[in-house]
Amino acid sequence: MNATRFTKIAMRVIAACALAHVAVAHADEAAGPSPEQIKKGAATYSQNCSPCHGPRMLDPQGAFDLRTFRKDEKNRFLTSVSKGKNQMPPWGGLLSPEDIESLWAYVIAGEKTQ
Repeated sequence: MNATRFTKIAMRVIAACALAHVAVAHADEAAGPSPEQIKKGAATYSQNCSPCHGPRMLDPQGAFDLRTFRKDEKNRFLTSVSKGKNQMPPWGGLLSPEDIESLWAYVIAGEKTQ
């Protein structure tokens, strides 16, 4: 097999693997968060977020009502929590990316976890 043909085959294999990885990632997101991730998010929320956003996301008393986040606003949520927004300080230095992902899981689970 010549080098050009080998390179073309290798590039196709790499592209197929990349597409498979993206498909798996989208399938995981479509399946939704695991119960364990939601539970972890609930604990993180209770400890760090509830003083301003209310217990169990109820009665936010002037803070943003997290129940209004749509499932397609994940990036907005992650950025707001990590970097802060308006009166909310940034939590990216205090919470791990995994903690913030778990918070997202809790927020989008909404009343189903209550």
